Amino acid sequence: MKRQRIFSFRGRRKCLLLSLGGIALLSQLPGCSAAVAGEPKQTTSQETGAAGMTPTSGEDTAKTAGADAQQERTQTGQAKQKKVPDYVLSYADNQTGNYPTVQAARRFAEQVNKETDGRIEIRVYPNAELGDEVSTVQQLTFGGIDFCRCSLSNLSDYSEEAIVLQMPYLYADQEHMWRVLDGDIGAQVKQSFRGSGMLALTWFDAGVRNFYTTDREIRSLEDMQGLKIRVQQSALAEDMVEALGAEAVPIVYEAVKDALRTGEIDGAENNWASYEAMEHDEIARNYTVDEHMRVPELMLVSSATWEQLSPDDQATIQRCADAAGLYERELWTAREASAREKCLREGTVEIVLPEREKKRFRDAVSPLYKKYCGDYAELIDKINEIRD
Repeated sequence: MKRQRIFSFRGRRKCLLLSLGGIALLSQLPGCSAAVAGEPKQTTSQETGAAGMTPTSGEDTAKTAGADAQQERTQTGQAKQKKVPDYVLSYADNQTGNYPTVQAARRFAEQVNKETDGRIEIRVYPNAELGDEVSTVQQLTFGGIDFCRCSLSNLSDYSEEAIVLQMPYLYADQEHMWRVLDGDIGAQVKQSFRGSGMLALTWFDAGVRNFYTTDREIRSLEDMQGLKIRVQQSALAEDMVEALGAEAVPIVYEAVKDALRTGEIDGAENNWASYEAMEHDEIARNYTVDEHMRVPELMLVSSATWEQLSPDDQATIQRCADAAGLYERELWTAREASAREKCLREGTVEIVLPEREKKRFRDAVSPLYKKYCGDYAELIDKINEIRD
């Protein structure tokens, strides 16, 4: 019988060190863990390949199949959500992101996307990102922009009838204006844009325009004399201000605040919401309510874009535009009231012209009706009939 060899302590220590070193070395190799003999290696799903898969029960197989099916459904849903649209269209507005017309534009874009199952995507660009109103309308006519919102005051070059609806002191009040726009006269004016490179989809409210100044208060017609008043880039707006005895200074909307601050102009004219949104109330504290103009606005679409769409898509867009127009009216009413309250609370002085003084303003601009509406006197008569 062979005699068992007994290691000395020094030999045992050397063996132990060699064993531990080997284990450490193995732990660094791919696929090897640092587990020591006697401790079962924990196998993860990443480490288990097809060849080395542990046999499973029928219940486990069913669970796996169910999980795979759920994952496939999730991936399919994500693929649908990421569906590439057939059309990606642009919509321009020069107002701020929280302005009623921009909010209505976003609602319009969302609804079109929903009703076309994602085939038509409309991207809204506020804050004059694509240019001021005059520029965006020009781009619209040749298809550089697909949709835009524009004041009627910047559209007179594209429709002769458009000038009629923005004449000074034309409407008795807001209700009178909507009776005109929602009726045959409004439809006639929208139709007049055909052939101009654009189509009119729906009306937007823009409130009533009033004068506001930095220093001199306007309480009578005499107070208008010699003031430098900013106006839109519109011949009618210029003539109106000059007929009232002031000097008209055409300046783009985005530059009015700086012009007020530097003294380039003494005042401007606009609605409560714009006055507050552009922070003109911080500089021009005197706001005179004379209600000289109610200039509605239009949502417009490029003819080049419209002609690419199917009749069904055109009908969808028109339906969504009509809904957006009604939504904007609701937003406008609330926004105008809140803007007025905020401005008055923060120091704006509201001056409401009495009716007798307002009549003097109205009489001063009456010659403009003959100059601008000579060929449309019948249309003016119809609007006055609706007033009564």
